[in-house]
Parts: sequence; structure tokens; C-alpha cells
Amino acid sequence: MHDGREREALSMMRVFSGPSHPELAKGICAHLGVPLSPIHYQRFSDDCLYIQLGETVRNHDVFIVQTISAPTSDHLIELFMMLDIARSAGARSVHAVIPYFSYARSDKKDAPRISITARLMADLIVQSGAQHVMTMTLHSPQVHGFFSVPTDHLTALPCFVDHFKKRDLRSTVVVSPDIGHAKRASKLASALGGLPMAAGNKVRVSDTEVVMRDWVGSRPRGVEHALIFDDEIANGGTMFEAIRALKEEGVRRFTVACTHGIFSGQAIERFAAMPEIEEIVTTDTVAIPEGKRLPNMTILSVAGVFAEAIRCNAMGRSVGKLFAFWPEDEPGQPGLGQAE
Repeated sequence: MHDGREREALSMMRVFSGPSHPELAKGICAHLGVPLSPIHYQRFSDDCLYIQLGETVRNHDVFIVQTISAPTSDHLIELFMMLDIARSAGARSVHAVIPYFSYARSDKKDAPRISITARLMADLIVQSGAQHVMTMTLHSPQVHGFFSVPTDHLTALPCFVDHFKKRDLRSTVVVSPDIGHAKRASKLASALGGLPMAAGNKVRVSDTEVVMRDWVGSRPRGVEHALIFDDEIANGGTMFEAIRALKEEGVRRFTVACTHGIFSGQAIERFAAMPEIEEIVTTDTVAIPEGKRLPNMTILSVAGVFAEAIRCNAMGRSVGKLFAFWPEDEPGQPGLGQAE
């Protein structure tokens, strides 16, 4: 009976992918056992977009997968259009699956005459037709509350736990380069058997430059290896400053980990020139082109996390775990998304 209900729910599902990351969408569909529905794009000579969903959505549950990476504005407009199409074509429900929500950095008014763009984009996503949003590891967790529809804020922590449990973590300290994200690093350290954890007190000088002033809590002194864990790496300024400060404490080997591997500017070139970095671990919330994939880079898939969240929503199952903090006494539940 349960299998029959699930088959019926899956048969009423339509999953479409925007052009930002079709490979992740295919992975999600593979986990769900449903086809990725076709979609047609065209750009006119005046640069206007034309989008058509290639399959009926009337009275179906529509899930639109679109990560908001560069070119950010194009991918946002595409998302708005796809949501609007699904709503106006009579979909029973419309779900925006946004693995990386780039504007989450713009969460407050910290200068005169600027936009709180994260709130603006959340409003536009809802106004376009989204009745439910799924995203992962928002840079500013309070952005979760900017959406006026149910929002599942997922974490990739089970993927990282599974990966690092296979590594030799003797003489390792888990480091958060930003005190604001120390809770995530603390949960990872706990799930990896109670590793020591340190957090840096950084000051941002500009978009590309940060300064590490001091350490909060335990100083990362007397350890050989640091696992530096952050939500995202863009130009890498925070990571490079953390590595510099950790070297002053005597650390000589490094592993760099993040959920969203943006690697903008000269980040990849700078990482490639640092032999002390043994491994760079990220996920596939953002498509990473071959030219940015270093030999020591590992890309973990979050397709299973999103697929399980989609399955729970389609089946009307409880998603209580999605809104619970990572259970430190129950580490490593592969394939389950949990809210941060």
C-alpha cells in the first residue's frame, strides 16, 4: 500500500531543470526514479528569453531546479519565468529548488541607500509562483525567514561526515574561519568523534580582502592538520587568510571544505599554488567546470539530500528532521537533509 501511494505521488511529479545546473537535476531525478522533464529555451536577437516547459503540468506537482550562480541575473530571470509558467499552466503545486541562493549575503542594511537584496529576491521568487522553496546552507541563516512560503533549509553535513570519516583525522582541528559560522564547524567536529574546534574572528576589509584578528575559544596550536570548514568559497580571501593565520600557530597541513564551491576570481590559481593543501572538498550545489577542477578536489553530490526532501514533500510525510538542528548524538545519516 505504501509503495502504491509513493508510485502515485511520483507519477504526479514533474521535475524541470533550469540551465544553471542540469547535471544536479538529473542526479535528483535518478534518486527519485523519475524522468527529468524537457524544457525549451531560446534567446531572441534583442536578448529576450523564451522558455517553454516541454510537458504538461496541469494538476501536477512541479519542482523546478535552478541554482543561482553566475550569470546570476540570467539564472534568476529564468527561474522567475519557469515558476510563472508552472503556476499559469495549472500546476497543483509549484516548488522552487534552489541549491545555492547567492544573494543570501545581502541580508541587512549595513550602508545607506542600499537594498536588502536577499529579501527582495525572496519576494520575487514567491510572487513568480513558488509555493514552497528548498535551498541549502544559506550564508546568512536569517534569510530563511525572508521567504513568506514554507522553506526547507537543508544541510550537506551528512555528506561531509561520510567523506571525512574515511580519513585519518589524528592531530586534526576543525576550524571555522568566521565566528558567525562556528556552529556549523562545531557540529562537524562533534560528528567526527569530538575533534577539537577553533573559530577565527575575521574582519572584512573589502570584497576580496579579510583580516584574521584573533581566535575565539581554543587556539589551534600544537596540531599538525587543520580542516577548515565554511559555507562557501568565492574568491577565497577568507580561506587564504585563515591558512596564513594557522601557519603562524604551527599548522602545516590543510584540508579546505565548503558547501558552495564558487571559486571566482583567482581562487583556483591560488589554491593550485599551495601544496600544503592536501584536499579541497565541496559539493555540487554549483556546477564546477572542468577548468576549475584541481587534482586534489573532491566534489560530493547533494542530489540524494534534495531527492529525499522532495520525496517527503510529495508524499506529505513529516519533514520534522528538516527543521531540527543537526543531532550531535546521531552523526552521519546519509541521504537525509536537515535544516541548519
